[in-house]
Amino acid sequence: MFLRFFVPAFVVLAFHVTAFGQQAPLRLWFDKPARQWEETLPLGNGRLGMTPDGGVAEEKIVLNDITLWSGAPQDANNYQAHKKLPDIRRLILEGRNDEAQALVNSDFVCTGKGSGAEPFGCFQTLGDLVLKFRYGNAAGGEVQPTAYTRQLSLQDAVATSTFQLHGVTYTREYFTSFGDDVAIVRLTASKPGQLSCTVGLNRAERSATTALDATTLQMTGQLDNGTDGKGMRYKALVKAVAKGGKQRTAGHDLSIEGASEITLFISAGTDFRDAAGFEWRVQQQLETAVKRPYAQQKKNHIAAYQKLYNRVTLALDGPQRTETTDVRLEKFLKDRTSDNGLPVLFFQFGRYLTICSTRVGLLPPNLQGLWAKEIRTPWNGDYHLDVNVQMNHWPVEVVNLSELNLPLAELVRGLVEPGQRTAQAYYQAEGWVAHVITNVWGFTEPGESASWGAANAGSGWLCNNLWQHYDFTGDRQYLQSIYPILKGSAQFYSSVLMQDPATGWLVTAPSVSPENTFYLPNGKHASICMGPTIDNQIVRELFTNVIAAAKTLNVDADFRRQLEEKLAKVPPAGRVSSDGRIMEWLQEYKETDLQHRHISHLYGLYPASLITPTATPALATAARKTLEVRGDDGPSWTIAYKLLFWARLQDGNRSYKLLSEILKPTVQTHINYGAGGGVYPNLLSAGPPFQIDGNFGATAGIAEMLIQSHDGFIDLLPALPDVWKPGGTVKGLKARGNYTVDIAWKDGLVTSYTISSPTGGTTRARVNGVLGEVPVKKR
Repeated sequence: MFLRFFVPAFVVLAFHVTAFGQQAPLRLWFDKPARQWEETLPLGNGRLGMTPDGGVAEEKIVLNDITLWSGAPQDANNYQAHKKLPDIRRLILEGRNDEAQALVNSDFVCTGKGSGAEPFGCFQTLGDLVLKFRYGNAAGGEVQPTAYTRQLSLQDAVATSTFQLHGVTYTREYFTSFGDDVAIVRLTASKPGQLSCTVGLNRAERSATTALDATTLQMTGQLDNGTDGKGMRYKALVKAVAKGGKQRTAGHDLSIEGASEITLFISAGTDFRDAAGFEWRVQQQLETAVKRPYAQQKKNHIAAYQKLYNRVTLALDGPQRTETTDVRLEKFLKDRTSDNGLPVLFFQFGRYLTICSTRVGLLPPNLQGLWAKEIRTPWNGDYHLDVNVQMNHWPVEVVNLSELNLPLAELVRGLVEPGQRTAQAYYQAEGWVAHVITNVWGFTEPGESASWGAANAGSGWLCNNLWQHYDFTGDRQYLQSIYPILKGSAQFYSSVLMQDPATGWLVTAPSVSPENTFYLPNGKHASICMGPTIDNQIVRELFTNVIAAAKTLNVDADFRRQLEEKLAKVPPAGRVSSDGRIMEWLQEYKETDLQHRHISHLYGLYPASLITPTATPALATAARKTLEVRGDDGPSWTIAYKLLFWARLQDGNRSYKLLSEILKPTVQTHINYGAGGGVYPNLLSAGPPFQIDGNFGATAGIAEMLIQSHDGFIDLLPALPDVWKPGGTVKGLKARGNYTVDIAWKDGLVTSYTISSPTGGTTRARVNGVLGEVPVKKR
């Protein structure tokens, strides 16, 4: 049956000798130093980050620690807010949404300044390591190197810069060790005694740097907490180990003269979750690292990193350009069929960034992953719950980095207790809720403006990410662990649903469709409404998942029945407007911005599976019309989201067009809410400014073009664009149910594949358009 349904026997047998892998080593590389931070090379080990610019006369290496946050825990709940809830709902029912919004702004938002200042806080840069070099008698401005190369190897997570000057080849290697948890910079020269430099460590505010001795710098400080100024403490140490030459202190810097080799060890940490021991830990990590030979350090680092990175390989037949990364981007902009290697590089770069920006037991990647050059990062570098932090995690399961979903689960676990207080303060509701923004301190209150801050779907959306980990792994122990979180979120929505008199449906109110506005019949506009489509979709999905979890765990039979009864009264996954689009709101309001960056009402298409071409073709058609009107441009994360939508609609060429859109080169750094997203020369996604969700969303989108498993079966190559049809291979992608999938194709058709799982057996898959039972190899 299997062979008759799918591929000839000789092809299946040939599969076992098919070569999988990238055609060439994957790297970002340049022939000049970075001219702005957005050209630097990002390195990270899930906790520490650094971005060297490769400067010749002077190099600045921005340092980061993912836990370095200003602010502090606070209670910004308005405990009288629930008293205004009946009036707000009455005004909405009367069609006076603008008046309801005014009441929300005055009485139904957080107290204090909200996200605009401490104690909400923000993710901040740790500081700058500055190296100033001396080359013989040449002044800095006279330094003219030749044969300059600067690169980041995705295979090794090691950056290098090399150049020649005055007959000497200088080499620098940089990595944030996955072994000893320090950052390392190694400087060498092809001739002895040619390395002379000063080493400085600084930060724009709240820092003090001291040279402890001729080899060691220390920087310490304490951030603002918004009350007494005594917020998070941090410490950084830099140890310079030189071979040959002389070392001395130079004020607050270190000076090294005539060395043949210099290795800099950077150890840093904060008192986040470790108030008593963090300073000792920073010191111990440094001392341990210094004792280990450099070659062993590098070997251990690469081995630990590759345990994650090597799980997935991707190769596409066709043209592969070899120019510098910035030139490749420019040429791809002119001819989007000229470089099939660039999408592969971008896909694996996204996996690389995931591995580098989070770690089990720590924090999930924020709006900037863990890389920030400012004290005040854009949008606080926080966790936005109306798409952004969720998008950060969309690729992790399918690209075989499943455990890197767990830091988000722990962040969400920390929102439950404060979210219970918020649920009571604003809604007198059971369970817990989080709105649009959160931080490492557990902020769950509405934001300070009704137009965006009143969205209450954030907690339900987070539960989708938590559920995905179970859906892909089948880990029952994990499900038992997260079940109280899922149940508490469902309790909240179950408590707050109100009846729409016109339809009898149970809906949320007040709420918003994230950051979007509509016109009222009186010509005014508003955001506050009842039953926005995204809320209805999230409630439908959440209730369904909690019912399934309760059955699997054999718990909460009564609560399960309550959810089943209410689920029958929740609005459908989507409703079609008079012009054929998915309606964004319960009523057919006129939009104020047809190309708005958020497309929240297609949540049911992605990340949920409530709308699919197979199961709900009419809604899929309406979703397509919605996307056509929305357009293809926007900030980078918006373009990535549209890429995912088109992949779910199984339109490979339109998916590829969106992928090409996000690969548009830019160097702009202004705050942007409209068209003009793309990528920087170093492939970090540009809103602008830098915002990492575009990278992660695009990585998930490429994976979604190659494999889907949300519709009850595994679909191989569901959205393959014409430009990739000549041939390719992918190995190690994951499908729901804990399946690992390898695929090879030629001329747009699967020629061989393997599906494996811990148990083996059979599963349902669609291959070359044919759906049926297929064997699963036991691994």
